[in-house]
Amino acid sequence: MALRLPKAQLPAELGETMVKAFGAVFEPTEVLWHNPEVAVSNQEFAGRIAAWHALDESLKSFAHMAVASLVGCSWCLDINYFQAQNQGLDLAKASRVPDWRASDVFTPLERDVMAYAEAMSVTPPTVTDEQYGDLLDVLGPAAMVELTAYVAFVNMAARSNIANGVSSQGFSDSCAVPLAGRPATGGRPA
Repeated sequence: MALRLPKAQLPAELGETMVKAFGAVFEPTEVLWHNPEVAVSNQEFAGRIAAWHALDESLKSFAHMAVASLVGCSWCLDINYFQAQNQGLDLAKASRVPDWRASDVFTPLERDVMAYAEAMSVTPPTVTDEQYGDLLDVLGPAAMVELTAYVAFVNMAARSNIANGVSSQGFSDSCAVPLAGRPATGGRPA
């Protein structure tokens, strides 16, 4: 996929900070920088989300990657798998998220979180009272609210990337365990 909007010139300090932290400037930020107010607001909210800690980091990572795989955001899948490695998460599991339904490496809770993330992400959403209640019983109110808000933000970011033509930058190429390909069904739940 090609960018549908050329990259805007970022302030030098911002670009340098990204290169130091990730080895490259994020293409979504370069595209959004055509409207710095939108780009900065997006970065600020993403930063605030990163500070939330009621929900286990691996569950957030799996939820994000499940959404990315479902909606087709290769950039999100790429960067989140890379970040899973940097956060010391289980790469053997993270690598299987794109085909999580067919994989036997996930716990029932991890599967429920990914199913919930997908149910929130389809149009119209298909979240059921039972699905929500079961997760609420296990996670508790604070983590459930965090999961729901997190998946909503991930959908906004992923869909923005897709619409702007942003695709994988190859961050996950440095990971020791290869990332599984998206399932033949395009990631849609069975």
